[in-house]
Amino acid sequence: MKLSRSIPAFLASATLMHAPAAFADVVLDWSEIGLARSMAAKQLPPDAARTMAIMHVAMFDAVNAIESRYRSYAYQGARRIGASPDAAAVAAAHAILAQLFPDQAQGLDAAQAASLSRIPEGEAKAVGLALGREVASQCLQMRGQDGSGKAGAYRPRVQPGVYVATAYPVSSEWAQVKPFVMNDAAQFRPPPPPSLDSQQWSRDLEEIRAMGARASASRSREQTDVARFWTITGPASWNPIVRALVQSRPASLVDNARLFALVNLAATDAFIAVFDAKYAYEFWRPITAVRHAGADPAWLPLVDTPMHPEYPCAHCISSAAVATVLEAHFGRGTIPVFSMTSPMAPGVTRSWTRIADYATEVNNARIWGGVHYRNSTEVGERMGRRIGALAIERHLTALDSPREAAPAAMSAR
Repeated sequence: MKLSRSIPAFLASATLMHAPAAFADVVLDWSEIGLARSMAAKQLPPDAARTMAIMHVAMFDAVNAIESRYRSYAYQGARRIGASPDAAAVAAAHAILAQLFPDQAQGLDAAQAASLSRIPEGEAKAVGLALGREVASQCLQMRGQDGSGKAGAYRPRVQPGVYVATAYPVSSEWAQVKPFVMNDAAQFRPPPPPSLDSQQWSRDLEEIRAMGARASASRSREQTDVARFWTITGPASWNPIVRALVQSRPASLVDNARLFALVNLAATDAFIAVFDAKYAYEFWRPITAVRHAGADPAWLPLVDTPMHPEYPCAHCISSAAVATVLEAHFGRGTIPVFSMTSPMAPGVTRSWTRIADYATEVNNARIWGGVHYRNSTEVGERMGRRIGALAIERHLTALDSPREAAPAAMSAR
């Protein structure tokens, strides 16, 4: 898979061995555009996931308002039989991104013009454009007061007069963000981490002390590469995989829009759930535990420690949520080899023949990188799989009959 010229080279890419010839699809095009714009805005992973979820939901709802095959997420309005699905999807994506990133308007307008230039002029295009903008407005209104964007109010434990690190942990406010698919942020909150006098804790601590150390003699070269590879996080760590798999099995525009929407809905809620748990338990990171409980005062992890509590693993919960949605679409068994590169590990390509193997690799990478304990990765994976299953069960489900669809209309309002 080759990234388009408008996409920065620092984004990850994924490919599928023996993939079919490339095909035009505005959902894939605007997925890359949205990802590039969120990264240009330097959004943190949860905020970038929210951006991608809102954009992909808007694209899905716009196309589905024409095709009328699934239940919508946000759109409340008439069907637009005969409207251009491509125009509707492009207009919806552009309207979302233009509202979220007003300082990138020039580039977004140019991208929209390029996409629309491939769609014939006429009433179908005009109605599609109006529909896309209407859907985007409804999606933005739905998420306008969801709690994101607020300043974190985390307060570290302090002893008056004693220095504490002044780089505050990030994303504590995400525990209060309104979920997309869950009932509330704590719906899947796990039990507390292992007690410090348990055998499980002793095993986990010793494993990461040996395997996650910067100067580890136990970690292989491949394990080191994998740990660095997966320091890419957020949508840039999963959307390339979704793209590669979608291109391996060409489907309709509405089905591709639905898959991308479900993936990003589940992944965004995974962040909400994991930050609820992280700040509920405030469990110490390996760099703290090994230096104190492990009696190794100079220990350092292979990769930089994220600026938030350890338990559970955020990367693990998001990859598991994504994998669960993808398995529902492509199956849990062996599939053609799909591969991914990462800007965090130049020259390294990772390949898998099962979607679950990708999620397992992410888990291991966080241990080999020295930032998460084994139990935390397993708990994060279980949470992510429950969130992914909930997204599939509750949202964007197939209509039982055409009678469930909204009344039809064919006019630009």
